[in-house]
Amino acid sequence: MNKGNFHLWIIGAVMVCIGWIVFDMNRSGSSSGGTTSISAARTAKVPVLVEFYADWCGPCKAVGPLVDELAQELKGKAVVIRINVDEDPKLAREHGVSGIPVFIAYKNGRETAREVGGISKEHMRRLLGL
Repeated sequence: MNKGNFHLWIIGAVMVCIGWIVFDMNRSGSSSGGTTSISAARTAKVPVLVEFYADWCGPCKAVGPLVDELAQELKGKAVVIRINVDEDPKLAREHGVSGIPVFIAYKNGRETAREVGGISKEHMRRLLGL
């Protein structure tokens, strides 16, 4: 290595490190299951209800079975998506989730309603407009 080219080697090494960091950040974000599932909210022809929850959350545990029941009852009329904030914290931040459970309703790809806390199945239907 020529002493005159030493600064070029340093610049090259820094660029490789920056490139690796950017590559690694993009790779970990693209493997998220939640990101794929919430894309349905933007493209669905039917209303979509997204619940952000966590397994350790008491109110989330209480409404979880209701959310599952609603998903079964509304098959073909609406889409119900559950996203665990511990498994996809980036997605939760992107959607402004600060408390859980939070329910976000979408129609035609746009957010139409949001409710934080444990709610009844009937309230979930109202969020969807059904």
